[in-house]
Amino acid sequence: MAFTTPPPLADGQVLAIAAPSRPADATRLRIGRERLDALGVETRVLPTAEPDRDDPASPAERAADVEAAFADPEVGAVMAYTGGDDQIRVLRHLDGDALAANPTRFFGYSDNDNLRLFLWDLGIVSYGIGVHPDLVCDAELHPYTERYLRRALFEDSLGAVEPADEWTDEWFDFETGEPRAWRDNPGPTVWVGPDADPDEPVGGRVWGGSFGIVKWHLQADRYLPAPERLDGAVLALETSEDVPPPREVGYALRAMGERGLLERFDGVLVGRPRTNAPTLEWDPDPEEYPTELERVVTRELERYAPGTVAGLGYDFGHTDPSFPLPLGAVATLDPADGALRFDPD
Repeated sequence: MAFTTPPPLADGQVLAIAAPSRPADATRLRIGRERLDALGVETRVLPTAEPDRDDPASPAERAADVEAAFADPEVGAVMAYTGGDDQIRVLRHLDGDALAANPTRFFGYSDNDNLRLFLWDLGIVSYGIGVHPDLVCDAELHPYTERYLRRALFEDSLGAVEPADEWTDEWFDFETGEPRAWRDNPGPTVWVGPDADPDEPVGGRVWGGSFGIVKWHLQADRYLPAPERLDGAVLALETSEDVPPPREVGYALRAMGERGLLERFDGVLVGRPRTNAPTLEWDPDPEEYPTELERVVTRELERYAPGTVAGLGYDFGHTDPSFPLPLGAVATLDPADGALRFDPD
């Protein structure tokens, strides 16, 4: 199946803000719209994203909102307000033919990776960034996030993606507005499988997203592409604010290996993991967690996909700042230095 990168946001078109997961908070939605306006983007709030609803709209209503936005010629992009934990229930209500007939740039990640994997199976490229938290934390939009968001909104591809100079996984306090502490970013590390060529860049269509969502799709055994469509693809994973114990990530990759899926990927991209969240039920060590995560990922790759090259610690996912990972785009990873770029084909 051919892939389509929906056209950039054009003059006169609006960006529709949807809520395929949780409802919107009025204050944070206002901040997000103001920051999009500063980028020259006119926004429209869809019914499911009207602020301060007590409960999310029904799965059918959320699906209808997305379909209507895709079909509207005035809408050049759709951005999810935030994530959640039940969007897989929305997918059964989506009309894939209708979405494929009107490919539109979709922005979202975390729970919204459910919809993004659905779009991937239709051959539609989508982008991993949302209104909350990406556009609303801190006193202003981080320049790194802004740079790549502009590319995702207005250009044909992200092109080369450079590491951010700094990063944080601290939770932003909207009540106090206190600045977060930022750390120097060491950049990605590269693992080259024993059967891989250390001098040969690898590339392929990006498939994956948040680890928990990928695991849901594997467990449900629904909305998955035919295995052969993953041949030569690039697997992307990030562990989100769930911060799963590394062994759980290893178990899931092992199951993918036993299923014959892991060996199909030529490359793997792992987002820099966060190590804290208010709802965590355990206390991961911020120094040890990334090291152990890298260990279990590369262990399972060596077992099941020794010809793979993996880059770990990229700026996508649930740490800040981030670039909008484009599922369905062609990623090229250079094993020599971890250089990464994304192109339509």
